[in-house]
This record gives sequence, C-alpha cells and structure tokens, in this order.
Amino acid sequence: MSLEKEEYIKVRQAMQEGARTIPDIEQMTDIVIGDNDHARKIEEVLENACRCGKVSYDTVVDAVKNGCDTLEKVEEATGAGTHCGRCHKLLERIIADNK
Repeated sequence: MSLEKEEYIKVRQAMQEGARTIPDIEQMTDIVIGDNDHARKIEEVLENACRCGKVSYDTVVDAVKNGCDTLEKVEEATGAGTHCGRCHKLLERIIADNK
C-alpha cells in the first residue's frame, strides 16, 4: 500500500524544496508520521526521483556528479523526466544541489 495522494504530493513538493529525510518532511509539511510503516512509505517516495521512469534519487545524483549538469543531460543519461514531466522541478533541484 502506498501513501494517499495528498500526502504523496506534499512529500514531492517538500523534496522540490530540498527535503531528503523523514525529519525534513515532518518539519516542512503538516504530515505526522504515524508508525514505521508510514515512515517506510515516505522513505520510498524520498528514494524516487522519477516515478514514471522508476529512476531513483541516487541514480540522478550519480548522473549529475558524472557531468550531467542540465535537465536534458539527466533525461538522456537516466530516462528520468522523459515520461510525464512532473518530476522536472525535482530533477532541477537535484542538479542544482549536486553540481
């Protein structure tokens, strides 16, 4: 089972603002972590940069560290952002944070 849509959106928006951990999510949103299962579901979202392409956050970070310094280069190298495009702001954040 996954997060409810409203919580998923809040987590993704917080990620676009730099959230990377459960404490970040708690600080940056009104989400209250109920139990370990709830925390695990949020961690799964935090680990994912592009849901459609099933591309992890760490894969995008690695691509940036290996020279992908634009959205287009990240898309080409990882496939992230090439489906629906909803992750573009997050990808741009990852690029900015890891250049």
